[in-house]
Amino acid sequence: MSGTDIKPVHVIGGGMAGCEASWQLAQAGVPVILHEMRPVRKTDAHQTESLAELVCSNSFRSDDWENNAVGLLHEEMRRMGSIIMTCAQRNKVPAGGALAVDRDGFAEDVTRTLESHPLVTIAREEITTIPPEDWDSVIIATGPLTSGAMSEIVAALTGEEYLSFFDAIAPIVHKDSIDMSKAWFQSRYDKGDGADYINCAMDAEQYKAFIAALLEGEKTEFKEWEGTPYFEGCLPIEVMAERGEETLRFGPMKPVGLQHPETEKPHYAVVQLRQDNKLGTLYNIVGFQTKLKYGEQVRIFRSIPGLEEAEFARLGGIHRNTFINSPRLLDHSLRLKAHPRFRFAGQMTGVEGYVESAASGLMAGRFAAVERLGLNELSPPPVNTAHGALVNHVTGGADAKTFQPMNVNFGLFPPLEHIKGQKKLKKKDRKTVKSHQAIEALTQWLNDNALPQDEAAG
Repeated sequence: MSGTDIKPVHVIGGGMAGCEASWQLAQAGVPVILHEMRPVRKTDAHQTESLAELVCSNSFRSDDWENNAVGLLHEEMRRMGSIIMTCAQRNKVPAGGALAVDRDGFAEDVTRTLESHPLVTIAREEITTIPPEDWDSVIIATGPLTSGAMSEIVAALTGEEYLSFFDAIAPIVHKDSIDMSKAWFQSRYDKGDGADYINCAMDAEQYKAFIAALLEGEKTEFKEWEGTPYFEGCLPIEVMAERGEETLRFGPMKPVGLQHPETEKPHYAVVQLRQDNKLGTLYNIVGFQTKLKYGEQVRIFRSIPGLEEAEFARLGGIHRNTFINSPRLLDHSLRLKAHPRFRFAGQMTGVEGYVESAASGLMAGRFAAVERLGLNELSPPPVNTAHGALVNHVTGGADAKTFQPMNVNFGLFPPLEHIKGQKKLKKKDRKTVKSHQAIEALTQWLNDNALPQDEAAG
């Protein structure tokens, strides 16, 4: 049976999850109609019409698969023919041990790749009513910026209130406006190329004045959404400052592993900026997502040594993020228990982060492809893989009563069994062992459940 003889799967949402789900389906030989509301309807955070536009950061975080859970997720995705990982690699910019991309180049690459696939149709339209029964396989991947109409659809389908929280965006600075007589290039502990970040140091007096300014600065009000909890991994900088004067010094402004190449003196706090585009003309301020008003951002951030004359390509902002109570609502293949023709993917399921969203879309696409092709039902990857751990967490591994969004981390993996007679592994070694076991388990799972894209990736 050719792709033209197979009924299409409908994917709603052209973000990281929707694009990855569409790619997995199409590569398996299943036609896809990808519905994206932009530019017909805009969001508060997106600036372009491109699919897979990155709005919070250009970093996919650590690319170290042997020692970091998100790096392991990268490696697993590569082995499953991920469009997100392929395009990220083609648009990579220096970022030490992290995988960061040229924001515009990456989104344009994903868009172009999907548009050129013969089994992918992109429909630029907003879905405002529950899809008709004829759409017998639908993946909802509308993400944190789900429209009001789609939110109502989700509420109607789930039959209960979904949860929501705010996500924040960090500002971006023009590199040529940074005073490099005060700032310097260096990666923490000289990782990567050793000079992938721009660093701006503060002494104790400057740091304390900066914290005071953050606390006193005028903030954006959330009105009817006030009180919704933030995701702990993306807290606004001023919210972190409210937790104590020293909080930022142990977070995004920690000075360890950094010293000025000329003075070599220790620093009280350090602000880091990471390259945001391939040209190296734009740098985002790491960890500085904020709800400060624009004028306050300019005033306060220009108090940082080296940024006194900073010109901002984009100031920080804040938007609402929505997700459903997945452990209660979804089965092991991300289907809605009450309405199995609907699957959910991406941040809507309660995974947090660009990579995790894409990985969720990857799994939803594979589940839907196997179902559409009439193959034996696909079981999730083993729980000791990064993908298996994520799927398990959102489909029952987490407590539905206290469910909150989660990045991938080794805490979601089953503990290593201690072999009698052998020494217990050190903490740093346990991560490496878990990673190697994950790749072995994923390889076996792929051998048992191979799709066409696995042969191409393999």
